[in-house]
Amino acid sequence: MRRRIEMNDAWRFIRENEEHADNESYNDQHWSIVNIPHTWNAIDGANGYEYYQGACWYRKTFVIESSCEGNRLFIEFNGSNSITDVYVNGLHMGQHKGGYSTFRFDITEAVHYGADNVLAVKVDNKVADDVYPQKADFTFYGGIYRDVNVVVTNSVHLDVMDYGSNGVYVIQEEVTKEKASLIIRSRLVNDSNEEKKVRLWANILDADNQIATYAAKEVVLAAGESSTEEMCCIIDNPTLWHGRKNPYLYRVNVSLTSFNDTIDEISVPFGVRYFHVDPEQGFFLNGEHLPLHGVSRHQDRKDMGWAITEQEQVEDMGYIKEIGASSIRLAHYQHSQFFYDLCDQEGMVVWAEIPFISIMSQNEWEGINAKQQMLELIKQNYNHPSIIFLGVQNEIQIGGERPEVRKLVKELNELTKKEDPTRITTMANVLFVNEEDEYNRMTDVIGYNKYYGWYHGKPEDFAPWLDKFHLINPDVPLCISEYGAEGIVQYHSSDPKMKDYTEEYHTLFHESVWKIFEKRRFLWATYVWNMFDFGANIRDEGGVKGRNNKGLISYDRKVKKDAFYMYKAHWSDEKFVHIASKRFIDRAEESISIKVYSNCSEVTLFVNGAKVQTLTSDEKIFCFEDVRLVDGLNAIRAVAIDGQVQYSDAAQFNKVDEPNASYEAPVEDKGEEVSNWFELPELDGKTMEDLQITNDVYSTRCTFKELYESDDAAAVLNQFLGEGFRERPTYSMTQGFKIDTLAEMAPEHFTEKLLYALNKKLTQIKKRH
Repeated sequence: MRRRIEMNDAWRFIRENEEHADNESYNDQHWSIVNIPHTWNAIDGANGYEYYQGACWYRKTFVIESSCEGNRLFIEFNGSNSITDVYVNGLHMGQHKGGYSTFRFDITEAVHYGADNVLAVKVDNKVADDVYPQKADFTFYGGIYRDVNVVVTNSVHLDVMDYGSNGVYVIQEEVTKEKASLIIRSRLVNDSNEEKKVRLWANILDADNQIATYAAKEVVLAAGESSTEEMCCIIDNPTLWHGRKNPYLYRVNVSLTSFNDTIDEISVPFGVRYFHVDPEQGFFLNGEHLPLHGVSRHQDRKDMGWAITEQEQVEDMGYIKEIGASSIRLAHYQHSQFFYDLCDQEGMVVWAEIPFISIMSQNEWEGINAKQQMLELIKQNYNHPSIIFLGVQNEIQIGGERPEVRKLVKELNELTKKEDPTRITTMANVLFVNEEDEYNRMTDVIGYNKYYGWYHGKPEDFAPWLDKFHLINPDVPLCISEYGAEGIVQYHSSDPKMKDYTEEYHTLFHESVWKIFEKRRFLWATYVWNMFDFGANIRDEGGVKGRNNKGLISYDRKVKKDAFYMYKAHWSDEKFVHIASKRFIDRAEESISIKVYSNCSEVTLFVNGAKVQTLTSDEKIFCFEDVRLVDGLNAIRAVAIDGQVQYSDAAQFNKVDEPNASYEAPVEDKGEEVSNWFELPELDGKTMEDLQITNDVYSTRCTFKELYESDDAAAVLNQFLGEGFRERPTYSMTQGFKIDTLAEMAPEHFTEKLLYALNKKLTQIKKRH
């Protein structure tokens, strides 16, 4: 029978590329001792611009019992970032490229049974030209950050080498309320030296562990042969997996028997459901409209990076359930099997995706690694009912207009539909993709990452853009795959505005945007960016280095920002009352506004024990205006009664003479758009005139990358943008932008005068052929 031997404890580790560390006899006693999960970037991965990226080594001594001899042994890694080389007793078992999926190597012939074995693993998190992601706005934590096991199987077994899957696929051929027609596809392998005749069984059990249906067949496998076998099963009157309302799971036990012996068996949970997206009405699950109130999640955590345990994942799911979300975008890579299991169990509708993000390789144009990671994502997650959307790219257009990028996006969609025609393909376009671009029709449905109210425009700009897109593309199902603003809970203001990084603007932004989204049923989903703050080492914003602070909850999960409660009021049925701006304690005004979020219909405010006012609202937001404070501390209490139950929240505000300077973010130009990319000089006194721009000269129609490849054009950019432009941490992510594209996004920075001045000089430079 199959066994799994845990290999997580007592590894030797060194944070450098140690020569000869792959040798069986190498002396590793000077190395440190670590346990898996582990990352070497737990601290430096989220504290500034520099973090260690390179090769590191792990070594472990292990023993395989003599009783295992005659079986097959596989070493299993569930997550190791990003290029991993594995050695057993000095023999190279293989290399895996990609940091997020399960992979295995057959180590049967390399193992000494009943004696010490040495497992040496080199892991390298440097960016490689043929491995994705190439560039992204998050830290690439290095290490073996998910569990390691040795899997022991009979020589005849269910395949464990099919892109890291478990070898069993429950294909939902047709599902209705009356009947679920399933195909149980199993990949079998005979690694023995002789023909084997086995019986393949599939027992489907319901949630009460009762047999719902079963199938069986005889299979004859020649020596060294593998085979894919299919068995049809029908569940009459199935209980459907219905999101958070009823996340019902069946289980299929697939086994191989030889005479009276069960030689291999696995148990696979699954749920049956059907779904579709309507371009006018949104998402439907089992024939019922289901608003996908979504959040996005990165998997890292403060001082842990990606080396988190099941405990942290359960905690994350608890917060997502509390806010009332019905969908999660698991960005921007394959997450752990444990978290996908949690999504199944809790009824979350999932968008899963691969890290084909921001920039395509400059040299590898076939997308070999992107396709490999897509196959791993599909095959390893085929049986999760929560996964309904498969994402093929995120903002890949940042790298610039390239025909090979468009070709690969189409090929990834075709590959996904071929391997799993039962699910919906999607992708997240960067904000500057035109409404009429063919990118909007390459996948089944489409998403856009839009940041009105932060990087450009104002929150209210969402409304006209959404209506414009829908008017141009009435048959294209649209979602907002990212939206958000930075919110740092140290900063506060009674007059919140864009780029002040205050908790108040963060909340006001989400209030404004949600009012727009909830009125447009044609949006099949919206995904807040992000549920949690996360590590992004290139960032330095609002006085905080190495973080993206757009989360609804802090990086350490200790603080739920006010915007969390705004969404909870709209999405959750769990009754509550929350006073906003409780961390804005010191108040210099004689009277203030007090905002309360609640999904109760009536809220009463008390100040220093005295009733101030009762407000009634169906809008989930209760604003008490002109609330006077006395000198010193003021006790605030908000109370709501729903039925016979009272809900309340309390706060303290301190009336002071002068504003608290620590509430002010160390940034200039508050109220303006946030820019990560450029600082531009004033160009007073320039005059406008028509310029003839042809394709044989440089201009603002070119990308930054193209311009900087020319010494003469680079000198022009240095003159107007400054010589340090390319040294900025975010330049690598924006080199694919055309200047004209940035001008559309930020016209107040790239004025007509500046564009004229640039073009006047650039058009004098002929392109090299």
